[in-house]
Amino acid sequence: MSKNISHEVELPWQDQIFESLKAAKIRQIPYVPDAGHARLIQLVHNDPDMMPIVLSTEEEGVAIGCGAWLGGDRSVLLMQSSGVGNCINMLSLVANCHFPFVTLITMRGEWGEFNSWQCPMGKATRKSLELMGITVHRCEHEDDVKPTVDAALYGAFSNDQQIAVLLSQKLIGKKKW
Repeated sequence: MSKNISHEVELPWQDQIFESLKAAKIRQIPYVPDAGHARLIQLVHNDPDMMPIVLSTEEEGVAIGCGAWLGGDRSVLLMQSSGVGNCINMLSLVANCHFPFVTLITMRGEWGEFNSWQCPMGKATRKSLELMGITVHRCEHEDDVKPTVDAALYGAFSNDQQIAVLLSQKLIGKKKW
């Protein structure tokens, strides 16, 4: 009797996010360049069905997400926790108009942070988003990422929710300078 052994290789969490975005028919990906999202950004750039949109500031991504929805597309904003403060006023648009909204946020100012300037916003990210009415989920481990992102995408695009997924600095890894 032989056992059925799976030889499937677990994809890196960044690739799992990409698969989730594709499955949810996300087409527009606005982002400010970020090392934590580098692999995901590369995958988006390599896919002819997706539209990567480089931003000069994060709040532009909130507006792009609203415009994408009005135009029949779906969008997910990629940013770093330091950019959340730039979005606070613009987040009133998604709250007041009940636009579906998902942002994937790589965290800074946490575990192994070398740059003290990242710490204040890292500490304020979750509360800032929640004060603006955004539901916040957090991923600490690779196994958390895919189900959390899938749930966020489903909640936003099936029920007009506004959701942020925080990707912990421990998950991303300590930066070395």
